[in-house]
Amino acid sequence: MEDRVIAENTEVSKNHALGGCSKTLGECTKSILPVRDALEVLSGKWKLPIIISLMFGNKRFSQIAKEVPGITDKMLSKELRDLEANELVKRSVYNTIPVVVEYSLTEYGFSLQNVIAVLRDWGAAHRKRIMGAE
Repeated sequence: MEDRVIAENTEVSKNHALGGCSKTLGECTKSILPVRDALEVLSGKWKLPIIISLMFGNKRFSQIAKEVPGITDKMLSKELRDLEANELVKRSVYNTIPVVVEYSLTEYGFSLQNVIAVLRDWGAAHRKRIMGAE
């Protein structure tokens, strides 16, 4: 068991996908912070489905609500505000009668496309592995 303990400055596997985890446990700890930051921004049941909905184009509130089954208006409003605060979603108000409010992904929001594609592929493989379903 003692052999498995990793001290502060001991070598860690060089095959880690995270570049910062190649030398010391301290570097691994530093690599955890940005992952935690990303999860904080994207965590929860609704944020990724909202982002995915907006990847298919600009939408009004009611359109997003229809595309994200089960979300309440209150929760959708909260999640859109959070995504806007994190500069992933832009809220545009058009001075028409009636006033039109439209949501779109920012360029920064679109930077999540590859991350979401990898999560989608991993999720499909995991589902198949665990449940034997596609």
